Amino acid sequence: MSEFAFFRFLSYNLLTEEEKENKEEIINLTEEVLDAKGLECDSRISKLSREEIEEILKEVRKKREKKKKTKDNQEIESDSVEQVTIYK
Repeated sequence: MSEFAFFRFLSYNLLTEEEKENKEEIINLTEEVLDAKGLECDSRISKLSREEIEEILKEVRKKREKKKKTKDNQEIESDSVEQVTIYK
């Protein structure tokens, strides 16, 4: 289902090159967004307008950015712990 949505993103040229390269991540996040919206089958996704597809992608990007920020913060915290340990 979300792979079909990914191809809808592609067909409208909505994805960045970096998003195209991270297809699996985009598909997984799209699955989360579609589940939250109650969209469960390709036939329903195929009937969505371009605006609705863009809105789904917007939500996917928000989730992706949030995950990146969380990952970056964890790395910073990890680096801080390592530095504290080194300086003791």
